[in-house]
This record gives sequence, structure tokens and C-alpha cells, in this order.
Amino acid sequence: MTLQAPTIFSLQAPKDVSLTDIEAELSQIWQSYGIAGEDGTLPAATRATTFTLVVYEPEETQYLLAALGFYNGPIDGILGPQTQAALREVQNKYGLQETGTATPETVALLREEFAKRRTNEAKIDYGAGAASSGLDAKSPRIADEIALRNPCRIITLVPIAGEDEGVKAQVSAYCPIQKGSSSTLVCCEYIALSGTAAALERIGGMVPALLVGGLPKFLWWKATPDPNNCLFKRLAAVCNNVIVDSCNFNEPETDLLSLQALVENGVPLADLNWRRLSAWQELTAEAYDPPQRRAALVEIDKVNIDYEKGNPAQALLFLGWLASRLNWHPVSYQKESGDYDITRVRFTANDQRQIEAELVGVPVADVGEVPGDLIALRLSSTNPQANCGTVICSETGGCMRMETQGGAQSVGLFQQVTSLSEQKAEVLLSQQVQRWGHEALFEESLAVIGQILKLGVKN
Repeated sequence: MTLQAPTIFSLQAPKDVSLTDIEAELSQIWQSYGIAGEDGTLPAATRATTFTLVVYEPEETQYLLAALGFYNGPIDGILGPQTQAALREVQNKYGLQETGTATPETVALLREEFAKRRTNEAKIDYGAGAASSGLDAKSPRIADEIALRNPCRIITLVPIAGEDEGVKAQVSAYCPIQKGSSSTLVCCEYIALSGTAAALERIGGMVPALLVGGLPKFLWWKATPDPNNCLFKRLAAVCNNVIVDSCNFNEPETDLLSLQALVENGVPLADLNWRRLSAWQELTAEAYDPPQRRAALVEIDKVNIDYEKGNPAQALLFLGWLASRLNWHPVSYQKESGDYDITRVRFTANDQRQIEAELVGVPVADVGEVPGDLIALRLSSTNPQANCGTVICSETGGCMRMETQGGAQSVGLFQQVTSLSEQKAEVLLSQQVQRWGHEALFEESLAVIGQILKLGVKN
């Protein structure tokens, strides 16, 4: 069933303000808003009472789309379905391949068009008028998904290309309302700060003052976290959680090592890609829940994981989780590229048993929204008497490939991940902001991944 997106009301369309007047302008919004209900009365409005979400958008795509009129709404720094639709519109108009993603050719074209128009426009509009036009039911923004459930404050840091002209600030407030729900407006405050990376770093000391006091604070760092980045360090130090999504890492192995370094330094990390593994982890645990199969866990000495070629982060995260639960210690790491990307990892168990793991990046014709999604996994043993063979897959083709690989042991159990709707960033982010602090399982798994990848560095 497709959920109807909520109607969006605007308490304040994006408004340019000075950096020192942000709080005063937001307070004024709540003192003077006016949206008449059907009976002529004004509904109650709830402002930022749950958390603050700081979003660092690593590049200017959404800003450029809005400036050129392809994207409506506040710059929330989140490249969700509406932004993808805008990118496709641009690509269709200018004869580029319609990927819905910010390809280098698309970004270059946007920059060129922006440069042409900048001389003719004295003021760049971030998307005023989005409230009057409503929200496309097919393209809900992630921020609206969050605001629908939680009145919060979203602070977006948008690095832009060009000369350093300081930081531009805008404030706005939007309220998603669904028919039949409470008459109370559940509203989200937006603060957008745009400027060059250097300019944003200069005003980094002001950002903590904009966080709502006494409430949880989240930092969604959409670039690869850099422990040496001054702005990142400043914000990570004052937030309850730093949220990343390793499916978007450009160099997954190197970037996962960066995550491990942050964990070692005490940064409370959360990875949306880790959340995507929940169903795989649950089915694996269920497979060995019966007493007779639980006893056979120690017989597992072969692990095969197939994933969509391009990003091995999910496969590594699952392998790290499995190894950390079964006390396997990595002793070798090899990687080879080709039509299939193949990574081989050898482990030693506490009883000195040898475990071989193979991760295979499989080229697929229909690539999903999430780079590197798991396709299938197989746990088995070279002992033909062991009752531990298990295959879990997301589609029949994945199961068939695992089954045809054969082995000394027959597969005792097939399971299938049936629903991947929870994979979408808007759902995962909405779930993630309900919890904060350190996640022991994730950190333990990341520690194993760090050990694996460091073996590759040594080689």
C-alpha cells in the first residue's frame, strides 16, 4: 500500500536573515503564524520539542537544483526521492542519461547553468513557494517524514562552490498534516546555512548555540567523516549521535577504517547501512535458534556472501557482525577485481579451527537505490555430518546461485528476506533519531572490520 503524503502548511517560507537574528526570527514565527482551520480557528502548533538534527550536505546539488527552479521546498540537505525526480527532470531536459543521481555530468551542467543565471539574478531563492504548491505525493522529503512524527529543528550546512562571500542564513517552518489526524500542527523548524566550506568552518562555533538545549542532538554527516575536519570535530563533540550511511562511501574500505578510528576516539556513531542488515541478522539468528542447530554453530567454517557489485560495506558489516558473535579472529585478507569483485578473508576460532569467508560483488542489471545491497549468504561446513548449512537470500536468483555453488554439506535451511522497504533512508533515519549513544554490536562489528582491513593494508 502506498501512503498518501501529508499536506504541507507553511508557517514561514524560507526567509533570509542575519546569523545573529536566527533565534529571534524563529520565535517571531511562532508568535505570529496564522493558518485558519475549517471552523475559522487557529490550530495549536508544537515547535521543536524532540531533538535537533544537524545535516552536513557534502556538495551543492540540491542548492543548484533549487536555484534553477527544478526543486521546491526548503534545502534540507537530504537527497531523497523529490531531489532524484528533479535530477531526472534536468537530465531529460538536457539530454543526459536519466539516472536520478548527481552524476559528474549533471553537476557540471547545473554549475554552468547556475553561473549563467547568477549575473541576471540578484537573489537566489532556496525554494520559496513550496508550501503553496504542496508536496508531491510521489516525492516526500525525508525531513517531512521526520517532522510528521517529531516536531524538531533541522539545521542544514550546505557547502557551495564559488568565491567566499560569507555565510547565508535562512529560516523556515513547515507543518505536515494528514487528514483525520489531530488538529495540532506538528511542525519542523529549518535553519539553512550556506557558504563555502571555509566560510562554514569559520562560523562553526555558532552552530552549537542553535541546538535546542536539553534535547537530543544528532549530526547526519553525509560526507565521509574526517577526524581531522575542524567543523566535524566541533559538531561531533556536542551531539549525542553522529549518523552516517556507508552505502554512499566513495572508498568503502578506507572510509570504514575512518569510522573505526572515530569509534576508538569515543565518537558515538550510527550507520544507516547497519540498520539495513537487521533482517539478515535476525534470520541468521533464527536459523540457529533450535538447540540442535545452535550446537552446530561451531561447525561453520565456510561463509559466502553475495552483494551488488560496487560497494562492499554491507557485506563487510555483516561479516564483522558474524565474526564478532562467534569469536573469529581475522588472519588474512585478499581482494581481486574483475567482472566479479572477490574478497577472501580467513579467520581462526578460539579452538584454532580455520574459517574461510568469501565476499563476491555480483554485477546486476537492475541496480537498486542502495549501492551494495546484500543478495544472498551461505553458511556451511566442510564436515558433511554437520547440521549447520543455511542459505538466506533476497531473491530466488540469489538462492539459486548459492545452491549451485555446492559444497561438502547439503543446505539444511533456506530463508528469504521478503521486505526491503525498511532500506530507504527516510525510514531508517526516522528510526535512528529515536535512539542515541553508543551501539555495542555495531562498534564490536566495526572493530573486527578494522582488523580485517588493516591486514589488507599490511599486504
